[in-house]
Amino acid sequence: MKPSTIKKKDKKLWAGRFSEATDPLVDIFTNSISFDYRLLPYDLMGSLAHLNMLARQRIIPGPEAKRIRSGLLEIQKEWNQGKLTFPLEDEDVHMFVEKRLRKKIGPIAGKLHTARSRNDQVALDLRLYLRDQIRDLKMELQSLQKTILETAKNQGHLVLPGYTHLQRAQPVILGHHLLAYLEMFSRDQERLSEVFRRVNSLPLGSAALAGTSFPIDRTQVAQALGFSQISPNSMDAVSDRDFVIEFLSAASILMMHYSRMSEELILWSGLEFDFVEISDAFCTGSSIMPQKKNPDVPELIRGKTGRVYGHLLGMLTTMKALPLTYNKDLQEDKEPVFDTVETLLNCTRLLSGLWSNIRFKAEVMEKAAETGYLLATDLADYLVKKGLDFRTAHQVVGTIVAYALERNLELRDLSLATLKTFHSVFKADVNTVLNLASAMSQRNSQGGTAPQQVKKAIREMEMRICSLQFDL
Repeated sequence: MKPSTIKKKDKKLWAGRFSEATDPLVDIFTNSISFDYRLLPYDLMGSLAHLNMLARQRIIPGPEAKRIRSGLLEIQKEWNQGKLTFPLEDEDVHMFVEKRLRKKIGPIAGKLHTARSRNDQVALDLRLYLRDQIRDLKMELQSLQKTILETAKNQGHLVLPGYTHLQRAQPVILGHHLLAYLEMFSRDQERLSEVFRRVNSLPLGSAALAGTSFPIDRTQVAQALGFSQISPNSMDAVSDRDFVIEFLSAASILMMHYSRMSEELILWSGLEFDFVEISDAFCTGSSIMPQKKNPDVPELIRGKTGRVYGHLLGMLTTMKALPLTYNKDLQEDKEPVFDTVETLLNCTRLLSGLWSNIRFKAEVMEKAAETGYLLATDLADYLVKKGLDFRTAHQVVGTIVAYALERNLELRDLSLATLKTFHSVFKADVNTVLNLASAMSQRNSQGGTAPQQVKKAIREMEMRICSLQFDL
């Protein structure tokens, strides 16, 4: 179903006022069918709804509408069977459909274009396409959320260091760490739903820019196509690409979250961390170093994030100086959208597969959490509970850490007698604070990493994920 190259000069359907044929290079430069052929099923969907309305409004006689409908359904069948090719001389998917319809049923095909323009037609097709893609993306993202949630439920008790400045900071449990990403993805789901709401507005009926003199019924078309609203201004309807920019923005934020997750997977799978092993199915080898196992999937996801960012910036730049209404510049909206959709769906599916097969190295993670004075803040909190102000407690514990560093000791290695030399309030109960499991359970504030809080958060997240709506 891919386009072929231009083989011959072709009489354009719009060429009535032209005395010269377009330059062959112009034909190549201005055509969009090489990529917008993807919109064909949506173009047919919109055309059938438009045709039914024209017939009901008696703008087209019933018998003629029946012939046109039959021709459109034949083209739809050919698309479904993969029989169509798209010659570049057809310019774009709209001209392709009109010309193919004309070959099937004759000049009567031209009546289908009554009361519409390619301007409102392409805006409709892109909105119909994006509606479907947003639904698909939300479902794929939900699948990824469920996969990570299962990991949090089954292995969420494992302990690992939490980091600030990429330095070990405080111990957390794995479930808490994974829930942080699930919160990000929940916001992504909300953003996609908001984008969908603004995508779901019918532009058809705006014609070129000023509406039409025919007695059309836009509400009927909106209902037939499942749109929740009708664009209120015809000039805005044909020139608006805010919905594209919003989608690319939401996509960029989602890819940023994927990239952050990928960065951690890359770090965690290296020997310097050694927290996880990524399945061989999601890694590749080196052409020269036999021992290598490279995390190419997360690396490429991280790399493709810049690609999606570029599409957003490119679309903003395209739109920044366009006067009302339609300009050919708007042809540049489709390739970024198509590529972003494909990139997002692929990345989401790959991450789902990767997380389904990941292995965590519990002993390595816990050992890392037990070293590096990660319970220093807990020790300072202990002193505050004994009556010291936090700044004094911070100073005391900092001095203790310096003492331990000089002697290559961990905090748990210091005796009570030694601790008392730094402050007299230390008692035997300090051992509870310096025990990893006990210290973790004390971080029981809402949203904290205490196991009881994480179990509650997992239950709540499961309800949120399962309640997601896709029939938006």
